[in-house]
Amino acid sequence: MTKRGSCHCGNVAFAVDAPLDEAMECNCSHCSRKGYLLAFVPRGVLTLDPVDGELHTYRFNKHSIAHHFCGTCGCAPYAEGTGPDGSEMAAVNLRCIEGIDLSAVKITQVDGRSF
Repeated sequence: MTKRGSCHCGNVAFAVDAPLDEAMECNCSHCSRKGYLLAFVPRGVLTLDPVDGELHTYRFNKHSIAHHFCGTCGCAPYAEGTGPDGSEMAAVNLRCIEGIDLSAVKITQVDGRSF
């Protein structure tokens, strides 16, 4: 089932065609400050709507994950990187998905501060 998401102002929008019933909540300095609930999916199931220069990227720590955010509203709806097996992955911020019932999502706590 395809779900749609976006930043707050709608300049960075996307669709994801994958189950979004599990997510991780990381306590690292970046994720905890932004309140991320991240669902990891293969990059190929994430389709981006055209963006006119509003997409910006932030990298920190090992610089292995490209955290994308809107240059207008600052909201960060997804990130891109590679999985442990080397495959291209996307981390979708479930808080940016339209109409999702977050109480139905299995959330796993991750101790990112220890990485």
